[in-house]
Amino acid sequence: MSDVILTLEHISKSFDGKQILEDFNLEIGRNEFVTLLGPSGCGKSTILRIIGGFVRPDAGRVLFEGRDISMLPPEKRNVNTVFQKYSLFPHMSVADNIAFGLKLKKKSTSYINDKIAYALKLVNLEGYDDRDPLSLSGGQQQRVAIARAIVNEPQVLLLDEPLGALDLKLRHEMQRELIKIKKEVGITFLYVTHDQEEALMMSDRIIVMNKGIIQQAGDSKSIYDEPQNAFVADFIGESNIIDGIMVRDLLVNIQGVDFPCVDTGFGENNPVDVVIRPEDLEIMPEGRGYLTGRVISVIFKGAYYEIKVLVDDYEWMIQSVDPAPVGDLVGLTIDPDNIQIMHKPVRDDEEVARDE
Repeated sequence: MSDVILTLEHISKSFDGKQILEDFNLEIGRNEFVTLLGPSGCGKSTILRIIGGFVRPDAGRVLFEGRDISMLPPEKRNVNTVFQKYSLFPHMSVADNIAFGLKLKKKSTSYINDKIAYALKLVNLEGYDDRDPLSLSGGQQQRVAIARAIVNEPQVLLLDEPLGALDLKLRHEMQRELIKIKKEVGITFLYVTHDQEEALMMSDRIIVMNKGIIQQAGDSKSIYDEPQNAFVADFIGESNIIDGIMVRDLLVNIQGVDFPCVDTGFGENNPVDVVIRPEDLEIMPEGRGYLTGRVISVIFKGAYYEIKVLVDDYEWMIQSVDPAPVGDLVGLTIDPDNIQIMHKPVRDDEEVARDE
């Protein structure tokens, strides 16, 4: 990667004898918005704390612009962290909260006032200087926490599930605000979340993790359209994941029926995982399509209907703008381009993990 600002080399970390990270490696580019995405306990927050200096790795190095900062305390690193718990000082005004780090650095009063004004404008809180933080909404408190981090001019901003405590509408609003702030201040964002929609919307690059291991890295479209294993396919959006047999190049057998596909290189008559997104399946009249099944449930989701069709012992999920009556026999068809073929998992971290 060109213009790398942050490098993690062979990082390992365990807590109470449990290995959280082992030989973890990652490069982050300057001005990149990178999201660490994965279920609880996968190690993503531990990575953030290691970068921030709050946790020391058992092995490996953290390099900032090529310089080893692994042993530096948090205040000596040119990074700032915004946590889910905002940790604002309730006895200080909004302005004093924002200025706290600058005062510790003994910056001049005029410099501090200019920075406060700039930060409040950036987060759309102009005129809130003298407000009590406890009088603010959750979204406003989060903006103050972000402003407090930004005024210190970090080259990397670490955000540990910062929107997790907000309701859905506020969370969407803050997602848009963060994208705007990132573009305006031109710094590197490293963002931690388990919310797939959030990651897909905001990120330049997504690092999908499970059990301390990177499962896949790429932009939103490649992660969604071309998952590399069953875990990624299941964790990023809804998926139908079913056993198949790769008959030969460009042909896969699913539930005893041969489907044309676009994949090659999986050998002949080999077991594979087949991934089909619910929006890519089309319901046809009975007798048409590749498969025939019975509609067992229809749920209205606002923009679409979530329809489940039972074929033999597998429940196919379909997302369609048109409902289908429960109990009807229907056909299912799929365009070959929308069938994703994957090798069977070779490690347990690659398995579907629905309960994590």
